[in-house]
Amino acid sequence: MRKLQMVDLKSQYEKIKHEVNASIQEVLDTTTYINGPLVHQFQADLEKYLGVKHVIPCANGTDALQIAMMGLGLKPGDEVITADFTFAATVEVIALLQLTPVLVDVDLNNMNISIEAIKKAITPKTKAIVPVHLFGRAANMDAIMEIATEHNLYVIEDNAQAIGADYTSKDGSKKKVGTIGHVGATSFFPSKNLGCYGDGGAIFTNDDNLAHILRGIVNHGMYERYHHDVVGVNSRLDSIQAGVLKAKLPHLDTYNKARQDAARKYSMALSVNSHIWAPTICETCDCHVFHQYVIRIMNGKRDDLLAHLQSKGIPCAIYYPIPLHSQKAYADTRYNEEDFAVTNLLCKEVIALPMHTELDDEQIKFITDSVLEYLK
Repeated sequence: MRKLQMVDLKSQYEKIKHEVNASIQEVLDTTTYINGPLVHQFQADLEKYLGVKHVIPCANGTDALQIAMMGLGLKPGDEVITADFTFAATVEVIALLQLTPVLVDVDLNNMNISIEAIKKAITPKTKAIVPVHLFGRAANMDAIMEIATEHNLYVIEDNAQAIGADYTSKDGSKKKVGTIGHVGATSFFPSKNLGCYGDGGAIFTNDDNLAHILRGIVNHGMYERYHHDVVGVNSRLDSIQAGVLKAKLPHLDTYNKARQDAARKYSMALSVNSHIWAPTICETCDCHVFHQYVIRIMNGKRDDLLAHLQSKGIPCAIYYPIPLHSQKAYADTRYNEEDFAVTNLLCKEVIALPMHTELDDEQIKFITDSVLEYLK
């Protein structure tokens, strides 16, 4: 059996190395390292793939979120609602801009932001909602957009983990996640479903005016060299990373299908044990692209299982061990523990198993057999 890895980027690279190498060599040959042709080509390709009018590439996913909020003109003290159960970058940028983070609980069935919790958290100071499509699963965007419309709020989609996932609305129409709200942000960190070989990110919007503002912000506030029309930052996707992404984008649907197939095999094997909550996978499975495959261990033995798997050479991880409302940087007397019952439970139960495009049946069987033998 091949060595197990949480993410197997080397094997993935071996299959596309000629395409990737050619893109990188093009940048080296032309020396267009910043804002070169491959950046614009990738931007156009991604706009077409997502079905969105504007993609604004930037340096990383955290910048993408921050720039999106800057572009919307949010002011210090404005309240921004987001999920308590997610990576810190989501709330980090809210705090950096001196906005007021409002953390709310998530739904036990899908681990995405709770619709009822959003409704309870809205105040006259609320200006935006940031749903996170956690682990690759689309959040309930119909309900979120209805709330936003009712209360005149912006919706900023944190799509760092779910690029390529489809959301099917109540009317049957489909859109790529990240393109439904007023603005979306994603990360191209190497381990993402569409990852480069360093840092990278992008912002999506169908709003022409907002896109114009965002393009200025990412480049020091300039639309014309040395003319600074808005306060900006230095956040550009470099040409080599754009070249890698351009080579990988045509494979994204295949990559996501490989993840979905692996997830289906995982869940089929693990669901026989009553102590394990495994993701339910629908027939089409297009709403979940499994950036992570996360299960819950409901008998109190999650940490023991983690040690057992690691002793057998099976990499695994806990996403996330500490709720954001309990983190020193984001603790606030406004928060009550009883409002975070689901998040607190998930932090004690979740465990992520290896998930990537190169998983094979032998590896999946070894992993699931090892989980089941410990929890029998």
